[in-house]
Amino acid sequence: MITPEDEVLLRRAIDLAAHAVSLGDAPYASLLAGPDGAVLAEAHNTVRRDDDITAHPELKLARWAARELDAATAARATMYTSCQPCGMCTGGIIRSGLGRVVYALATDQLVELNPDSGAWPTVPQEGPALFDEARVPIEGYYRR
Repeated sequence: MITPEDEVLLRRAIDLAAHAVSLGDAPYASLLAGPDGAVLAEAHNTVRRDDDITAHPELKLARWAARELDAATAARATMYTSCQPCGMCTGGIIRSGLGRVVYALATDQLVELNPDSGAWPTVPQEGPALFDEARVPIEGYYRR
């Protein structure tokens, strides 16, 4: 359930997205709030500026959280973001241990506003293959 306190922080993420546009960047931004609601870090999309396809604000903050927060604090932290995280960012958020995400626009709403944002093709994947060979470094790593 989204609370009035969540709405305040979500509005901050939206404001950061608007500011990103004024800097010439794409209109996406996020912030990370600690368990007490204090803002810990903020980021906006710099994909074009950095020439880095991974420079989404959600992924930047997930990496920051993984480096800077202990597991208990991360689990009680909330990410507020102007748009629903994409699959890449969701994976980073999960791996970082963050406990919650609150977003303003859902992916389908974003696609309605910007149809090009939903034009990502799928990439064919084939496998699994070479199990006996591929398992050797994995087993060696986890059995040390």
